[in-house]
Amino acid sequence: MPRLEPGMARIRVKDLRLRTFIGIKEEEINNKQDVLINLTILYPAVDAVRDNDIDHALNYRTITKAIIGHVEGNRFALLERLTQEILDLVMVNEAVRYAEVEVDKPHALRFAESVSITLAGHR
Repeated sequence: MPRLEPGMARIRVKDLRLRTFIGIKEEEINNKQDVLINLTILYPAVDAVRDNDIDHALNYRTITKAIIGHVEGNRFALLERLTQEILDLVMVNEAVRYAEVEVDKPHALRFAESVSITLAGHR
């Protein structure tokens, strides 16, 4: 992850729990499962800090709502695909300089709490 430079802000969304169809086994294809999503987003926040105005800030609520709609409204065979599509939604915003998305699939393995995939993008 890039170092946080002066004037930049780091937004973290932690443990966004959603339900979706994720997997390749018949049981996974037919039944929604929980996924946990963690986001880290870096963007220049000088104008937002100076003006104290949402129009100059990166609206994490808008981004999160787009993610919720996409994840809950689609089906995914692989965690890699789901993670990339979430990253793409975050990177649509031109203000985003760097983003990291981690998606956990709880109880994907018999003796593990979860399995996760992390992908990153930058401009």
